Amino acid sequence: MILDQFSLKGKFALVTGSSRGLGAAIAIALAQAGAGVALHGSTSAPKATQHKLDALGAKSIALVGDVADAAVCAKLVEETVRQFGAIDILVNNAGIIRRAPAADYPEEDWKALIDVNLSSVFRLTQHAGRHMLLRGSGKIINIASLLTFQGGILVPAYAAAKGGVGQLTKAFANEWAAKGVNVNAIAPGYMETDNTEALKKNPERARQILERIPAGRWGKPEDLAGAAVFLASSASDYVHGHVLVVDGGWLNR
Repeated sequence: MILDQFSLKGKFALVTGSSRGLGAAIAIALAQAGAGVALHGSTSAPKATQHKLDALGAKSIALVGDVADAAVCAKLVEETVRQFGAIDILVNNAGIIRRAPAADYPEEDWKALIDVNLSSVFRLTQHAGRHMLLRGSGKIINIASLLTFQGGILVPAYAAAKGGVGQLTKAFANEWAAKGVNVNAIAPGYMETDNTEALKKNPERARQILERIPAGRWGKPEDLAGAAVFLASSASDYVHGHVLVVDGGWLNR
């Protein structure tokens, strides 16, 4: 039956940056589909998300660490495997954003953005992929952005990192598709999260953005749930290197 292909029963996932926002919504969706989930917070355990998974009766563990640190990336994967016995799904969601004019963009902000938003995606995918390749199966979902395709304003490092996420997705997929490991990405549109709070507080920018969205509203983290479950499940077994846009139609305009 087709709906059975969307089931994640018996699967185990690691979702980085799952304390709140997009990561929390994705983690909850995977748990609702039957997966056990390793949750992750950068500075503290994602307790609120874990409570929600507990209410679902889902297996979960809580991990903490800064993914800008290469050693932390390795530890997150190894701890997931140690506690669950396997890692079937990796969602590279953790990310930060810092805004400044391109001519004055601080070097330290550039480094921080690339380390968290791009280098961690490479490292976590590499570590998780090694386990998946040995088993001949696995699903990796990278969280890209509309700025995978566009340049944005006041966010040169974010645009560079998210452009890189799109290319990494394709590069890994090219090597691993024939080995049973799917690597894909989701590019969210303008979502109501902490990362977009500054835009929402700017009346002119908020109006300009809303006017361009055919759906007539900003997205909510839960709008990514279906896409995440699809790419994590066997329903997407022949989907490789794809960046799935969930943007209310923004890129159509």
